[in-house]
Amino acid sequence: MTSRFPAEISAASAAALTPRRRTVVKAAAATAALAPFAVPPAHAAAGPAFHHGVASGDPLPDGVLLWTRVTPTPDAVPGSGAGPDTEVRWEVAEDKGFARVVGSGSTTARAAADHTVKADVRGLHQATTYYFRFSVGDVRSPVGRTRTTPAHDASAAGVRFGVVSCANWEAGHFSPYRHLAARTDLDAVLHLGDYIYEYRSGEYPAAEYVVRPHEPRHEITTLADYRTRHGVHKTDPDAQAMHAAHPVVAIWDDHEFADNAWSGGAVNHTAGTEGDWAARMAAAKQAYFEWMPVRPSTAGTVYRRVRYGKLADLHLLDLRSFRSEQAGFGSGDVDDPDRTITGRAQLDWLKAGLAASDAAWKLVGTSVMISPVAFGSLPAHLLEPLAKLLGLPTEGLAINADQWDGYTDDRKELIAHLREGKIRNTVFLTGDIHMAWANDVPVKAATYPLSASAATEFVVTSVSSDNIDDMLHVAPHTVSLVAAAALKAANRHVKWLDMDSHGYGVLDVTAERSQMDYYVISDRRDPAATSSWARSYRTLDGTQKVERVYAPVRS
Repeated sequence: MTSRFPAEISAASAAALTPRRRTVVKAAAATAALAPFAVPPAHAAAGPAFHHGVASGDPLPDGVLLWTRVTPTPDAVPGSGAGPDTEVRWEVAEDKGFARVVGSGSTTARAAADHTVKADVRGLHQATTYYFRFSVGDVRSPVGRTRTTPAHDASAAGVRFGVVSCANWEAGHFSPYRHLAARTDLDAVLHLGDYIYEYRSGEYPAAEYVVRPHEPRHEITTLADYRTRHGVHKTDPDAQAMHAAHPVVAIWDDHEFADNAWSGGAVNHTAGTEGDWAARMAAAKQAYFEWMPVRPSTAGTVYRRVRYGKLADLHLLDLRSFRSEQAGFGSGDVDDPDRTITGRAQLDWLKAGLAASDAAWKLVGTSVMISPVAFGSLPAHLLEPLAKLLGLPTEGLAINADQWDGYTDDRKELIAHLREGKIRNTVFLTGDIHMAWANDVPVKAATYPLSASAATEFVVTSVSSDNIDDMLHVAPHTVSLVAAAALKAANRHVKWLDMDSHGYGVLDVTAERSQMDYYVISDRRDPAATSSWARSYRTLDGTQKVERVYAPVRS
């Protein structure tokens, strides 16, 4: 199977992405490790500057997408529309000193694209580390490191990803990004959504708990607003370090648009005061494609595949653009077969890709949890914050209607497809709910473990967004233990959950197993927070079940 996208890039988009001059890459793989990246501080110089770092993403066996943002004049801040169009050169080298440049070209940073630029570089060698940078005249960007994927038919020995989600600027610092940037053993970082949050300042978290105010201070609704908010996130030193150190493969969730977004609206959108939803979503998508190292699609979606040889196919989903309105908010029953979380075309695309894959592992990046969750018997003081965290009515509800639990027909169809097609080694990778989970995905949750498991799921906690202890303002792993015990008792397919920590995951895949190592940070409010290993779970080849491992994978 080849890595492909659901729609062709438009001619206009391709022209904007394609460098006007390019040399042919003709050198072998680099072997030097990359030193920590030094990001120059922003300044108000009269000339051009690279205040927002560099990034790469969506790697292929022969190429990768490079990204930066140029500030051509001091007034050309994100979202302003100010500043002249500016020619930008890019270079790719085997070494971080650029003694062996193997590719170069130029493109234009235009005000129409908020002075962001992308270079879709091809002609590279498979499974190879490269270094890249941009320049405007004599002004150079920081240096970035990236890596291509193995050839589609290669027998890769292993692949390793950092896995993150839910980075709320106002709730804390992005230390998980810094710790991933420091690792030299990752092939890429998977970002599973909520890269930004749309709220006004002091709404989430409350004003007294804001660590650092974001911009703009009001809720973002316009193209200029979304551009400004993305621009703020790209000034974070930890975010810049992560993007400079590794290619990032990203999907969106709801907060890139508005809380609990669906195809026709969102819980956090009021048409009477915030305008037309379609216009708001289009603005949010435009800013996302401008500011993220993701190849744009004429279909306005991010579902796509990235292949790592015969070892792993990574299927990435868009669970906001096509979904029906969430049940419980006036849109019908969760079991209604006419309601969908994926949309018909995307679900057919996913099923076909899973069935056709000859990879040992089928990884599915899903922004919301697919494992069913019953809430069991929870004390009232825990039900309310848990319901708020999961986006449920605070009077209590048996299911989380924003996750696959709210769209059971799609989930049944997908699980039946895995079972009937004897598709083994499917692992769902998930973010969204600010908790870490290790789950079997049961065919029938009510009778599990007497019934079969069709797949497994690893859920990573948030980079900084509120957890249960944050919302209750209590010490971690105290009050939440009651809720965790109740949830595990009511859901026997849930093998572990951590409701309190912030951090990231490292997924290591070999032919024999897929293992998720969970790491936690010491304090999201501390910009120098330390990181420590918390737990590990793996799925052995052919088992469709998770089991605990008592040490992380070593590089």
